Amino acid sequence: MKYRYLEHTADAKFQAFGQSLEEAFQNAALATAGLMWDVQAIALKQTQASEVRGIDLKQLLLGFLEEILFLLDTRRFLLGTVESVELIEGHAGYSLQTVFRGDIQSGQYEIFGDVKAITYNEMQIQRSAPCLVQVVVDM
Repeated sequence: MKYRYLEHTADAKFQAFGQSLEEAFQNAALATAGLMWDVQAIALKQTQASEVRGIDLKQLLLGFLEEILFLLDTRRFLLGTVESVELIEGHAGYSLQTVFRGDIQSGQYEIFGDVKAITYNEMQIQRSAPCLVQVVVDM
């Protein structure tokens, strides 16, 4: 299982899993996009490279998932898959380099949700395998 949605009173909550933290982040990106469109229906025509930084893993995860919202808002980019994720730990914190694949929003894709923001509320990150991240998003 890559991810699962959990019950939450007001917003959306999910847990994403992986054998590595990079894989758990990758699956969290798919879970976030999956709240807004059918990820599997997106053609893989476009590539978007991205780099985010954080002083800790929670800030890094929040910035990484917000990148999906930023690409949607600024470039109309719909995530279909995460091609690569490279987590780098340095003396000043963390950075994450990733390559997203997907397509530009057009009439052929149905948008059925609207994630307004990623939150720190109930955020969890488990680094030991199997890795897990838990996220609540504002819908």
